[in-house]
Amino acid sequence: MTETGASAARKAPRWRRVALVACLVAGGVLAGGTIYVRSVIGEIAATLPVLPDLATMPVSVAVVDWDGQLLRPFTTKDGRWRLPVTTAQVDRRFLDMLVAYEDRGFAGHHGVEWGSMLRAAGQYVGAGGNIVSGGSTLTMQVARLLEGAPTRNLWGKLRQMVHADSLERQLSKDQILNLYLTLAPYGGNIEGIRAASLAYFGKEPTRLTTAEAALLVALPQSPEARRPDRDPAAARRSRDMVLDRLVTAGAIAAEEAEAAKQEPIPTARKQFPMLASHMAEQALRAQPGMRQIGLTVDKRLQDALERLGAARARQIDPKVSVAIVAADIQTGEILASVGSAGLFNAESAGYVDMTSAIRSPGSTLKPLIYGLAFELGLAHPESLIEDRPTAFGGYVPVNFDGFSRGTVTVRQALIESLNIPAVVVLDAVGPSRLISRMKRAYADPRLPVNTAPSLAVGLGGVGISLRDLVSIYGAIARGGSPVRLRDGVKPDTTLAFEKPAPVLDPVAAWYVADILADVPPPLNGSPGRIAYKTGTSYGYRDAWAIGFDGKTVIGVWVGRPDGAPVPGLSGIIGAAPILFESFDRLGSRAAPLRKAPPGVLFASNTQLPAPLRRFRHPNEDVVARDAAPKIAFPADGVDVDLGLASGSAGSLMVKVRDGVPPFTFFANGAPFGRSAFARQNAWQPDGAGYVTLSVVDAEGRGDKVTVFLN
Repeated sequence: MTETGASAARKAPRWRRVALVACLVAGGVLAGGTIYVRSVIGEIAATLPVLPDLATMPVSVAVVDWDGQLLRPFTTKDGRWRLPVTTAQVDRRFLDMLVAYEDRGFAGHHGVEWGSMLRAAGQYVGAGGNIVSGGSTLTMQVARLLEGAPTRNLWGKLRQMVHADSLERQLSKDQILNLYLTLAPYGGNIEGIRAASLAYFGKEPTRLTTAEAALLVALPQSPEARRPDRDPAAARRSRDMVLDRLVTAGAIAAEEAEAAKQEPIPTARKQFPMLASHMAEQALRAQPGMRQIGLTVDKRLQDALERLGAARARQIDPKVSVAIVAADIQTGEILASVGSAGLFNAESAGYVDMTSAIRSPGSTLKPLIYGLAFELGLAHPESLIEDRPTAFGGYVPVNFDGFSRGTVTVRQALIESLNIPAVVVLDAVGPSRLISRMKRAYADPRLPVNTAPSLAVGLGGVGISLRDLVSIYGAIARGGSPVRLRDGVKPDTTLAFEKPAPVLDPVAAWYVADILADVPPPLNGSPGRIAYKTGTSYGYRDAWAIGFDGKTVIGVWVGRPDGAPVPGLSGIIGAAPILFESFDRLGSRAAPLRKAPPGVLFASNTQLPAPLRRFRHPNEDVVARDAAPKIAFPADGVDVDLGLASGSAGSLMVKVRDGVPPFTFFANGAPFGRSAFARQNAWQPDGAGYVTLSVVDAEGRGDKVTVFLN
């Protein structure tokens, strides 16, 4: 079997190879050539790689925000940073400089610039068979990049020419440029203009300075030798050489080149963006094969909240993490999702996404409990309710501070986050109804297996995630209408005609929001700006703060991912300041709270209809309580020094706990005062000696003590 023309030529003496390249170049210029030349070209053409599909070429997956801004890229399977890019995403100035420096005839040639190749062939012959200049066009460079083979030899150069001709026949000039911009090497595992601009300048290549553009033009010619992070001096020389050549070519002015030479050279690679890291990883798993994945988040807000969360976590404790979720009330789109205080923070288990972790919500469900009471007509924000020790079978809730306030309004009970009134109301509306309404808000409450909802749910006895709470509060902010949270991690499956059942009716939802707007802010907040609620789980394990304005709902969680307690941690101290700072970062998104809908009843307690003036359990027998009032001061049998012996006219303050107001106070059987809601009254004795003090509540139950006054 005879050898092919190409294989025979490889074994020919050097002078024959020199003659061959001259023949091939001449054949290209004269549009002729011999049968031998055609045979060699045909053999090369038959072995060229398949034309790359720009839409399927392996590139780094780019996770972007709603506006296409890069959040986090991932390396290719072989560990390269090769980001998808087109000429539309690159500074026009860079493209002009690239063509002016590398291939001035790019727009007109068909892959090979024969004048340059003749010059290169002559230099090759004159140098005794050594390539002095390649004469490569941008199309030929793309051919070399696609094949990944060296071309500093005759046959590599010939193959490159044939490949370039093939590319020009099948692709547009813009497509060829896109390939170059994607594949050009920039040192190490950096490929393509976009990855290089991010690695060396920390920005997208949409706007480059003249100096930056010149460096990016120079690096692909010798990427390892000119790497600025390895040899800044070599990088500077190559950049300045490009600038000088461009001045000679008339592409830039001499003054511009001199100014560009004064810019410093980057000396280290910058870290690629790592925003919304947890969401990005979830999106990568959920949408395999995608080159670009768009999330709903806003890059600016995401970056601001990640920085905020990391800074505040460091101030609290090295092992504490912070999670933040911000969502648009109307669309449900998640605008920012901070899963931890830092992805690589080992002390605080930064790899754990705490936005979806199941934790105890503490008191954060109380607004929904009271909202159900408003909806069912059991209460109004100004209704009175008792805050006193109450037992529900074996369950005896107590307030966070251990004290009871007596008679309070529902508004006050929610503002102060009193536990006992909340459980009394939950017992009336039903724990099952509460769980059902949470699910209407697209939350996924977790109860122990085979366990029915109990009253403990109202004080945190249920598992729930930060996203769930944001979804619930988002529904309240919308006037009770739920909206499914969307993040772009998975394709949206919400049906256009879907009309879910309301979480609350509009009036009840507004009552809740109006009360939450009165909750005193932390030291760094302004009152009335947002409606919000805090919560602290049992044992100081979770601190929560969730709030909303007219457009945005934000939830904050603070704690240790391992569930260990953090002494002193609470919602108002740990989470609320972060919540208010998060709203500070909304910028133009900030909006006033929703206005009152039709049907809202603006009234004081005395103006309310009689059934709404006081909250009463539908079944009073269910609520077991210590019914009788007790005189808390003075205690029975004590001596009270009022200075009466010296002629002073001191008064005695009688205080009562428990019982149902109004209270009537007596001294030695004679009434001296009646209070509508107050649990104390002052009595003016007419002299020293023993006195019997007694009190009777609205239900006729009483208590008495005997004391000696002096």
